Amino acid sequence: MTTQAAPTSTSELPADSYVVIGLATCFIKQENKLQPIKIIEPIPSAALEAILKGIPTSYEMAMATTLGAVWINDAPQAPPQFTGDAEFCEDFGFRLQATARSYASRPIATEHLSLGTLKTDFNFSTERKRMLNADRVVNTEDNVKQHSHTHKVL
Repeated sequence: MTTQAAPTSTSELPADSYVVIGLATCFIKQENKLQPIKIIEPIPSAALEAILKGIPTSYEMAMATTLGAVWINDAPQAPPQFTGDAEFCEDFGFRLQATARSYASRPIATEHLSLGTLKTDFNFSTERKRMLNADRVVNTEDNVKQHSHTHKVL
């Protein structure tokens, strides 16, 4: 996984901006076998609210923290509670800033987890696998048949 730097020079977000970081179990396909991988990624406000309502999720845990605690000296820093073998998601810096903006635009979402809180009682499930390197193959059979008059001017 590659981690791109956050655009710090154009960032208008203060270091104390609220963010939630999650530890998810995802999968990559190697040699026709699924390999589990732990991924650290920001959880936007809308996704957090859905997860807290009990939908099945690939997140094992989530922690409420600040932008400055996760992004130090232009590099991502994992919370100490997350496992050592976890990797940061692609475009972590960009997604971290987008997540911070989602909580800034919806401050009521920050009330679900207070700063420093680690939540582990999600409806964790890997039944529907989150594939990180899945290729989408589109076939002609996937096309939806349209009515013959759809594109005609009547």
